[in-house]
Amino acid sequence: MKAAERILPAVIQQMRRHIRESDGNEVLFVARVDSDAMVCEATAAAHGHRSAVPAPPGHTERGDIVIHNHPTGGLTPSQADIQVAASLAAGGIGSFIVDNEVESLYVIVEPVKQRASRQLDVQRLCETLAPGGELSRIYKGFEPRDSQLQMLTAVAEAFNHGRIAVLEAGTGTGKSFAYLVPAIQWAGQNEERVVISTATINLQQQLVEKDIPQVQKMLGSRERAVLVKGRGNYLCRLRLNEVIEEAGLFDERLEDLHALRAWAESSAGGSRSELPFMVGDTLWSRVNSDADACTGMRCREQQNCFVLRARREAAAARILVVNHHLLFSDLALRVRGVGFEQAAVLPPFQRLIFDEAHTIENSATSFFSRSFSRFSVAKLCGRLYRTTRQRSHGLALQLQRLSADQQSWQELPQRVDAVTAGAETLNQLTLSLLDSGKGSLRLTEALPASVCGPLFAELAELQSRVLALVDYLALRIRSLTEEDQERPEVYEARQILRRLEDIAALCRQMRDYADQPATVYWVERRAASGTAFVRLIASPVEIGPVMVEAVYDPFETVIFTSATLTVNARFDFWAKRVGLDGDDPERVILQSFPSPYRFEHQVLLAVAQDAPAPQDSGYLGYVSEFVTELLTLSEGSALVLFTSYGMLDAVFAVVKPHLEAHGLTVLRQGDDDRARLLNAFTADAASVLFATDSFWEGIDAPGQTLRVVVLCRLPFRVPTDPVLQARMDLIQSRGGSPFAELSLPEAVIRLRQGFGRLMRRADDRGVVAVTDSRILSKPYGAVFLNSLPQTARSFKSSRPLLADVENFLFP
Repeated sequence: MKAAERILPAVIQQMRRHIRESDGNEVLFVARVDSDAMVCEATAAAHGHRSAVPAPPGHTERGDIVIHNHPTGGLTPSQADIQVAASLAAGGIGSFIVDNEVESLYVIVEPVKQRASRQLDVQRLCETLAPGGELSRIYKGFEPRDSQLQMLTAVAEAFNHGRIAVLEAGTGTGKSFAYLVPAIQWAGQNEERVVISTATINLQQQLVEKDIPQVQKMLGSRERAVLVKGRGNYLCRLRLNEVIEEAGLFDERLEDLHALRAWAESSAGGSRSELPFMVGDTLWSRVNSDADACTGMRCREQQNCFVLRARREAAAARILVVNHHLLFSDLALRVRGVGFEQAAVLPPFQRLIFDEAHTIENSATSFFSRSFSRFSVAKLCGRLYRTTRQRSHGLALQLQRLSADQQSWQELPQRVDAVTAGAETLNQLTLSLLDSGKGSLRLTEALPASVCGPLFAELAELQSRVLALVDYLALRIRSLTEEDQERPEVYEARQILRRLEDIAALCRQMRDYADQPATVYWVERRAASGTAFVRLIASPVEIGPVMVEAVYDPFETVIFTSATLTVNARFDFWAKRVGLDGDDPERVILQSFPSPYRFEHQVLLAVAQDAPAPQDSGYLGYVSEFVTELLTLSEGSALVLFTSYGMLDAVFAVVKPHLEAHGLTVLRQGDDDRARLLNAFTADAASVLFATDSFWEGIDAPGQTLRVVVLCRLPFRVPTDPVLQARMDLIQSRGGSPFAELSLPEAVIRLRQGFGRLMRRADDRGVVAVTDSRILSKPYGAVFLNSLPQTARSFKSSRPLLADVENFLFP
């Protein structure tokens, strides 16, 4: 290509002069283009010699072009040129090569073209949800809501003006339509991809199967929408074949394995949710797609790969629906070097919506935590070398067959065994440190030497053994021929070695925990198949810096929405927890849209004034008796929420026989999986569900199924949680109040979630009962009460309170 086709004449003359003044050596220019994509400005930014020039400095911007000359006159890019160009392309920056006279030009990568966005017609979009609009014509029973139109306006303004919108939308607002209408319209008219991230699979399925198709029909949009799942949801044909090959003739898993293989031949998606039969978690973990074992385009099954097929579908869509964990896995890769213009876990996208945004801190903390256990070490080592029925298997044996020096691999079994034995020793030692009944242990300077000494010694020993194995295998991999270095099994082995190096690094960092105040290092007791084990974890104390780098800075429009983002009608707590407190106030929209439901007529908040304090010995007996009488009176239709499994089991054991004697079905979390429990609960209007933890949110049981929600205790988190401890310590070190700034507002949002289980439809009616009198007796109780909707209220001792409940339920 002639340089004059892409560079203005005056700029060519300027570049020519710079190259001559540099004695014909390499010069690197940072260039900008005009509206016709012609280089209109070029600044000499670095000078080199005849064959190289320093990599470009950091002052390039998206849409710029980096241009350098080849003094030889040949414009074919070197490997270094291609690597630098790929790195620049991740930021939307182009790369060109010219000759010394700037007469010829070679394009390695085109820059991302800066296009003016077409703004949304906010009034037109509001008309679609207004009385007589498109939605009312295609959706019978649709009722226009002012709060929904106000929220749609805020979302559209955020898209039009590149804002961050934090929008609390009360139950019944219709928030999904309020953000889907502008999001889908924007994606279509600006050809940009929008990602919608949620916390629960229920909402993801509702969006993809119901809400998005309705909005598309309403707008006449053909923009494709795809539900994107993590790779662990998909069957890996290669791993399945490996497990079948290793299974013995009488292996009890063989029937399931062959059933999986037959299903894989006919399945279009390969997702576990599509299986027509049950497969246990243990077996699925052996055959699902695993990042550590995936060789991507090098895999011999890549033409039939379910994960690659799903990614191709995502790349062809403009609306992607994901969960928070998958989104953060994508953002982490982008921050670590992939950039925001290339595909990572997801294809590149430009606008971002977080629904169920109240869970973001926990989701981000979970994802950006690093951990390992004896099981994860054994899994990685088993990929390298393992024995099954006196037969040896593993990647390392495949690599050994490629090696010219077979004898040098003889120590492999012993070195792998040394690592797994070291992990087991560390596991047993750490379990013994937790034998006092603790479920977790945080590494702090307060720990005695009798704990730290042995623990750190075993961490150092495991680190040493892991690195010895890594070095041993890396040396032998490097000795393979250049052709063999490109084989998929070599690529996979390198991935596993990198993961082992990460574990070794975490061992070292845990010993040096005091030097890393931004991270909390801790261990926790877990159980699998009845066997206790320990997980060693490093978690970020704050997620704000990660959110700034991965979300607020790279994306023009970010929408956060949930029914519970405020405490005492203020966003301060949530905004601070996710790093928004220091952002440009002109960029951030904070708005709350009230529920259209008539809570004051449809909900009774009933608080037992005479309930003993939770720490009193008579508290469990009181709650058991009160719950028995309340649910007998209500004839079931109740969700009873606890903050611990211990209290749940104790109350359940007392209450269950009495309720069953009255013909009520009594269900308990843990007796079946979540989906089947919820199906059983919603199918029987006279049933009662006792639950804790995740059941405080994400349950949708409208109508007669749920008329009573019992909140047995204010949902303060256990103060022994290591991450919570570290965050409280940080607040205190800054002169703040850990209780007022963290524990209390966190519990308020949790209580609001539990309260929100009751009203799911406009005609729902019922009672929320609280058996924790601290909500009335403690000064902080007012914060809880002021954060709840305005309802009918009864704050009395149990007898008159139950009478009020009966009168409300059966007027």
